[in-house]
Order: sequence, then structure tokens, then C-alpha cells
Amino acid sequence: MLPLIRNEEYLFSIPKFNITKDDLNDFTHELKGFHEVFSDCFHRSESRGHFFRYMIGQLSEIERKSIEPIALNVKDGNVRPMQRFISDAEWDDDQILNKYHSLVNEDLGTANGVLIFDEAGFIKKGNDSIGVSRQYCGSIGKVDNCQVGVFSAYASPFGYALLDKRLFVPEKWFSNDYRSRRKKCKLPENTESKTKPQLAIEMLNNIVEKQIIPFKYVLGDTLYGSSAEFIDAAESCVGVTYFVEAPSDTRCSLQRPITREKQFKYKGKIRSKTVLEKTDKKPITVSTLAENINDYFWYRRKVSEGTKGPIEYEFTKRRVILSDNGLPQKTVWLTIRRTIEDQPVYKYYLSNAPTSARLSLFMWLSGMRWAIEQCFEETRSELGMDHYEVRKYTGWHHHMLTSMLAHFFLWHLKIRLGKKSTIYYSIAA
Repeated sequence: MLPLIRNEEYLFSIPKFNITKDDLNDFTHELKGFHEVFSDCFHRSESRGHFFRYMIGQLSEIERKSIEPIALNVKDGNVRPMQRFISDAEWDDDQILNKYHSLVNEDLGTANGVLIFDEAGFIKKGNDSIGVSRQYCGSIGKVDNCQVGVFSAYASPFGYALLDKRLFVPEKWFSNDYRSRRKKCKLPENTESKTKPQLAIEMLNNIVEKQIIPFKYVLGDTLYGSSAEFIDAAESCVGVTYFVEAPSDTRCSLQRPITREKQFKYKGKIRSKTVLEKTDKKPITVSTLAENINDYFWYRRKVSEGTKGPIEYEFTKRRVILSDNGLPQKTVWLTIRRTIEDQPVYKYYLSNAPTSARLSLFMWLSGMRWAIEQCFEETRSELGMDHYEVRKYTGWHHHMLTSMLAHFFLWHLKIRLGKKSTIYYSIAA
């Protein structure tokens, strides 16, 4: 289902991926050219060969794209050496990523680029794969035995691509009970337990520090919108606007409450604390605010054509003062989206955009996470992103990296060939 809202004002749109194998005369020759960029990231020619053949397998039409089927179906493939290459061999991962980001910037880079953070779950049987646990898996929408990766993606007028990845390792994996599993999976000893937002912050800081990928907007779902750490990291990026989904119980005020210092005695000492004036209204939840906004202030927009007809939402925005423990904090934009039905479903977004920001900007940003969802869908369905059977920490990262590279390679071919497509931007359901 393609999004239908055309871009407005200065906002750009994202093209649809539409290249096929019939568009190429010599696919293998082009892939070799792509791989030459990374040749100095491997010390041995054998490693360079495995790197090339593994990606050939990911881009092939074989049904199952894990190591063994790839090695058995690709010319000069060998199962054991390829397994060692993915799971144990030394790669210069940082150099590969730097070169990759330079290629992404060359084809997709723009000063108004969008960084998107999201998680992807990978169902796993057994308990021996690194980071596996019973946890929420977004691909099936429920809790199951799986691994979860946190990813960053990039979207621009020229396309979209995954930029980086981190494996989420649940806290219990760092306990004494998991010591032997950590050793078998070769989890680096200096690895620390980190939350998903902290992993996203790590990727964001790396992108900022390297200054290869230009961007203006940072997007995330409620997991990141609920993280003060993530918001602080996004706010520390000069000239960057964040737009993150917020939970319905987020509290705010439309006018800044009056506060005062109240003194009290504790253990014989005079202390003070900030409190609200009794005459001021207490903060309310964003859901309460949304339900009490008059229909006059809602703007209806058609966002896509579904199988049963057009899909429409209504949007509105307010400047609000966020509340923490009942006390006023920062002033931000609150954007609210609702479905058009008797019992509407609401979504809430927070942004540090300037006071002059128009509603059309927030409508546009509310749909840009479609790009990372497309990345996940295309790498899973076309490249076997979720077909891997590696158990080690390094193997997971190597497989995800080659999946990201293979996906971008296809986007590069579309751009190189000047493939035309109907251009829309997305406001996802």
C-alpha cells in the first residue's frame, strides 16, 4: 500500500524501491565493483572471497539464506570456512561502516535527512544464541523467545537505508547464571548492560562524531519518547529537531504553572522544595487533553489508499509544558493524531521544533518511520535478514552488516540507473 500525501512546502518525499533483475546486464560485475570498496577491510584474500560469496547468496533466489544453504549454492562456497568467516573471523567493522556511510552519503545524503531509530525482533529456538530471551518481538507483535536488535536508518528524497545496528542483550545475560553462555557466544568481556534507548544514543553519538551522514530530524517510537536520556542526546545535537512518539499518560500543562519554594523541617534541619501554587491547575495527561479539543481545531488529511478505500486521519498541535512529578519542565510541541471513527484511536508526538513550526511539518514527520519499516521488510523478504543461524555475538553483527550493505547496494543500482517511480511520502497507519 503506497502512501498518497504529496510533499508540501519545503518537505521532501521518499521514493519507492522498484528495481528488478531485468534492469541489469551484469549483476555480478556490479557487485564486484561494490565489494572493491571494502577490500582493504580484510587482511586475507580468502576473507574477501567469503564476503563476496555470502552477499551473492543473500541476493540470490535460494529459499533459505543462512550460511549452509548459501555455501552449498554459491560457486566456490565452502560451509565450514564460511561459518568461521561470519562467526569468528576478524573484520575491520569500524572501517567497513565508515566506508558504507560515505557511500550512503554519496547517494542519499541531504542536509534535511532523517535519522530513525527502531527495534527488530528475530524469533529463535533454544536458549544458546547471544541475547536470546522471552521478550517482546515486534515482527509478530507479542512476547516470544527471540533476539532483538536496535537499528538506525536514514531517509532522504533519494531513498532509505539502514545505517547501524546494536544487539540488545537483556540484563539477565550479565548474571553469574549466564557466564558459560556468554563465553560460548563470545560476548566481549567489556560489554555493559544497556537499555535499548542507550544503544540508540550510542549510534546517534557515533553518527554525530564522525560527521559523515548529514541530518536534521531524529525520530523514534514511544520507547525513545519515554527516555529522558534519548531526548537529552537528541537535544544536544545542534540544529536537530526530534519528533518522538509519547505514551498516553504523559502529563502536561497548556500554561506554565506558578511554583514557589516551600520550607519544611527534616531531622532538625530547615529544608526547601519546589511546589505548585494551590490555585494552579494540576497537569493533565495528553489523552485527556486530546479528548477535550474541539473538532474545529482538527485538520483532516488523506494519508493512503487502502484495500477498502482511502485512509484518513485528523491532526492538531499544541504548545505544552511537560510535567515531571507534578512540576513544570520544558516547553515542547505536542502533535496529536486520531482516527476518524466513533471511538477514535489517538497517537501522541513530542518535538523540540521551533515555535514557528507548522502542522504540515509534524504531519510529515509522523509518517517518516515508514522508511525503517520498509528497510526491515525488504531485508527480511529479499535478503534473508532473519534467516541467520549464528549464535555468537560477532556472527550476529556480521550478518546484520552484510544485510545492510546488500540492501543499500540495490538502492545504489536504482539511483545509478535513474529508475523512475511515483514519489510519495508516508504517513503510516
